[in-house]
Amino acid sequence: MTQSSTEPTITINGVVLTTGEAMTMRVALEAFATDLLEHGLGDDEHGRAMTESYIAAIRTIRLKMFPRHIAG
Repeated sequence: MTQSSTEPTITINGVVLTTGEAMTMRVALEAFATDLLEHGLGDDEHGRAMTESYIAAIRTIRLKMFPRHIAG
């Protein structure tokens, strides 16, 4: 299947995901981001630090997935 121009090309262990698989990964990432923003991972120092770390990683993944569409 040819990769859609609207979905990122994602490779796992050398295997390029199909458009549907890439869409699933993108949607799962965004659902996780939404959950982190709404609920976090706890109110203690560790939970807040983990939430911030995951959100930072999600931002960098978004930039790699859609470098022309996201400005920070």
